[in-house]
Amino acid sequence: MNTASQDSTSVPELAKSYSPGDTEDGVRALWGEEGCFHAVPSPGDGEAAPFSILIPPPNVTAALHLGHAFNNTLQDVLARYQRMQGRPTLWMPGTDHAGIATQSVVEKRLIQQGMSRTDLTREAFIEKVQAWKDEYETTIVSQLKVMGCSCDWDRLRFTMDPVCTRAVREAFFQLFEDGLIYRGKRLVNWDPVSMTALADDEVEMHDVAGHMWYLRYPLEDGSGHVTVATTRPETMLGDTAVAINPRDPRAEALRGKNVVVPIVGRIIPIVEDDYVVLPRELSGDDETLDPKAEFATGFLKVTPAHDPNDWEIGLRHELPVINVMAPDGSISSDHGFDDHSAEAQPFLGMSREDARTAIVAWFEQAGLLENVREYEHAVGHSYRSHVPIEPYLSDQWYVRVTDDRLRGEALRAMREEDCDVMPEGVAPRSGVEGDAGLTFFPDRYAKTFRSWHENLRDWCISRQLWWGHRIPVWMRTVEPDPEAHAVILKQLDDAELEGLDSVAIQSPWTDRGCAHHVRRIAGDLLQEQVCLPALEDDDQASLAAELEMGGFEQDPDVLDTWFSSALWPLSTMGWPNASD
Repeated sequence: MNTASQDSTSVPELAKSYSPGDTEDGVRALWGEEGCFHAVPSPGDGEAAPFSILIPPPNVTAALHLGHAFNNTLQDVLARYQRMQGRPTLWMPGTDHAGIATQSVVEKRLIQQGMSRTDLTREAFIEKVQAWKDEYETTIVSQLKVMGCSCDWDRLRFTMDPVCTRAVREAFFQLFEDGLIYRGKRLVNWDPVSMTALADDEVEMHDVAGHMWYLRYPLEDGSGHVTVATTRPETMLGDTAVAINPRDPRAEALRGKNVVVPIVGRIIPIVEDDYVVLPRELSGDDETLDPKAEFATGFLKVTPAHDPNDWEIGLRHELPVINVMAPDGSISSDHGFDDHSAEAQPFLGMSREDARTAIVAWFEQAGLLENVREYEHAVGHSYRSHVPIEPYLSDQWYVRVTDDRLRGEALRAMREEDCDVMPEGVAPRSGVEGDAGLTFFPDRYAKTFRSWHENLRDWCISRQLWWGHRIPVWMRTVEPDPEAHAVILKQLDDAELEGLDSVAIQSPWTDRGCAHHVRRIAGDLLQEQVCLPALEDDDQASLAAELEMGGFEQDPDVLDTWFSSALWPLSTMGWPNASD
């Protein structure tokens, strides 16, 4: 018998074409059974150092797309290469709760069902978002596995997992206790559709074809008028000054005079400020001409509550701040527009767009509309709802990123050839560990890094949403009953309370100097703020209940998604508890 011939007939032939379904399920199952991608770091003498990649957590808003496939393929190549080098390798998988994005898609689904978020309780709405998250997280993980991603699936994380939540609370508490988180009334980027504040990098600038309207404001003494140029006539209801550049030859004759705001009849001053652009005929050298000079009149209506530049002018000249809009962008008398006249009554309740049209028509009918010119300019839009953002005055939480301990540390870390002169307010390098040790590849990005930090504004971290990490601060805005107040403070001061190690309190009512309390007063804001550190769930619930019985309420806002996403490399590894 020809054994060689017999053996050759028993070998199956390869298929003419590759069929993934015939092999990939079995291979994936084998990988899982053998724990091929589970990382067990055990560096010892002569052992290779561990290597890790943390997946940029995809949002649980929808299934993955081609961009995710490309991105994750690159990560997979890196992870597999490092394993082949003999290094214990972790590729950490996970997903992001994506606060505003996920809430927006769930709200759109509710609208399709004839409902709105406010038809539900907060808890019921969160249950619906959680169901959406569970559905799409399952889809996302399945897609990654089908792609063959060699992640450590035993370590799958979600940005609102208990271990990540604990890290968020701990980071917030430490920043709060160090005075790097505060609450203040500021002008913010406001999305009137989602009705929440946005960070600067959540605003997309788009060129918009609009108009420049020229409105006449009568002088109070009856001697004439000044003409302001504006792209947003609807905000004139909140004007508190008209500004002129002190280099303008007309400034001296107008010094000390007032104008009357049409429609509302408000008497406001003419102030002098270098920010005001001189019109072309007064600007001088054409080579240095500000492009806005072509459209400028030299008179700027100042509405501190609805324009960031006007806000700064208002601070310099101590102007009143009058908010004439509701959170949905409609004209309203319920949020600071207290001196509205009978003439302004018809505009109340109008959308900002309708009010713009109606106010222009009013000026035209009153003979106070001097001119209208076509004007293209950049307008900030919400990255989620895609509508123009509204500069809006509201109370928000901020991280003091402009503090030398944050911005300064980042700039001092740069090499001296990349950052040779520190900006005002930043301490020089002192030779401590980390100074001048940051190198960029390619080196041109050092300039971007430096410029970004030099122009930082404090980071608005609060969002008026229901889905996300709720801000761990309890507040009471009225002076409490002295006896109840004393009981609560004693409990907070008890280091043995449910394992509580420290609590940070900001309060104008107590100056106790206790190691567990921090006293800070912001302006005239009289309120007590109690920030809880990261505690076990039972301890957190117990102390929260004590606070609520004492008249405290937890802040309803949630944190900007990036507050938790920025902690992803730490929180997924169990920080602040290394054993996790």
